[in-house]
Amino acid sequence: MPVYVWEGKGRGGQVRKGEIEAANDQDVRNSLSRQGITPDKIKKKPQDVFANVAFMQPKVVMHDVIIFCRQFSTMIDAGLPIIQCLDILHAQQDNVTFKKMLKGIKDSVESGQTLAEALKKYPDQFDNLFVNMVAAGEAGGILDVILRRLSAYMEKAAKLKAQVKGAMTYPIVTLVIAVGVIAVILVFVIPVFEEMFATMGGALPVPTQVVVAASRFVQTRILYIIGFIVIFKMAFSRLLKTEKGREGFDALMLKLPVVGIMIRKVAVAKFTRTMGTMLSSGVAILEALDIVAKTAGNKTIEKALYKVRSAIAEGQTIAEPLSETGVFPPMVCSMIAVGESTGAIDAMMEKIADFYDEEVDQAVENMTAMIEPFMLVFMGITIGGLVIAMYLPIFQMAGNL
Repeated sequence: MPVYVWEGKGRGGQVRKGEIEAANDQDVRNSLSRQGITPDKIKKKPQDVFANVAFMQPKVVMHDVIIFCRQFSTMIDAGLPIIQCLDILHAQQDNVTFKKMLKGIKDSVESGQTLAEALKKYPDQFDNLFVNMVAAGEAGGILDVILRRLSAYMEKAAKLKAQVKGAMTYPIVTLVIAVGVIAVILVFVIPVFEEMFATMGGALPVPTQVVVAASRFVQTRILYIIGFIVIFKMAFSRLLKTEKGREGFDALMLKLPVVGIMIRKVAVAKFTRTMGTMLSSGVAILEALDIVAKTAGNKTIEKALYKVRSAIAEGQTIAEPLSETGVFPPMVCSMIAVGESTGAIDAMMEKIADFYDEEVDQAVENMTAMIEPFMLVFMGITIGGLVIAMYLPIFQMAGNL
């Protein structure tokens, strides 16, 4: 059906604007009239020529989903039916991609499906955790509470992801700039000095000879170097897609001195936050562990959580098999054991998550503090060494004079 853009006045005389799908403008007038709105302008919205081109459409990011959860929760708490909530959310959504999704979700719910079943059709935006929590909320009649918890969970998860991403961005950018500068010096600057040294005659200092040889190597084999980098990247990517390759890489990352500590703390924060949110929402513990394991992001941690799940299925507690994995710190296992014994494991998980969120903050600061001087020293030695090596013959000649 076509989309109509309308402008009118509400019962109190306030100006209202919006969009609505309808067969014709008369249906638009009838729909607005039922809402107590007197339309002044109604016109058909021009069709987007790129509407069917997937890569031209805006993406649905986590911020969109968080706002959706908040608004949906508020409307349900106010007593509005789910279909009416979805209709309002669809009408006011600016993101074209998300707008289409909300229309599909609304149509699915109207056809008799549950909200969880409708959301399950969009796994990229609503993962298993989201769908299972919504299903638990629908079953328990606390959908507004669940949506609030989901929005709070996603906000904290987004903050955690941004912290880790920010910590890794600085060294990567610095390294790329350093490699770029070195490549420019070797390919364009050194040859100019080499021609000048050839006219001077005499033997060049050893450091200068090494730099000149490196420059010639890069110039004559630049295509081979680029080809090797591309092939290595492709081979490494394929290796990470294999089960053993991914397991080996993830295990190595956990053993690294600084990065490994941060990854472990991020994993603990994510695990406890997700488990705490799901358990407090009524999701069964085995189902929650299955979802958490799949979203762990590290094969070593994923395997450890599946072992914990198997042990719980056999009748054990959470804390005991969790401590046997060797992945989670003893303090975390002890606190979970206390939570189990007091019957407040969900609250204990949330407390551990809050604590480890602060630990991640500190780990990010420590990693940045350690990497920054290392990168500065690396750039100083490499770029400074190249410059000094090229000026050594000039200093030598000045000394001879």
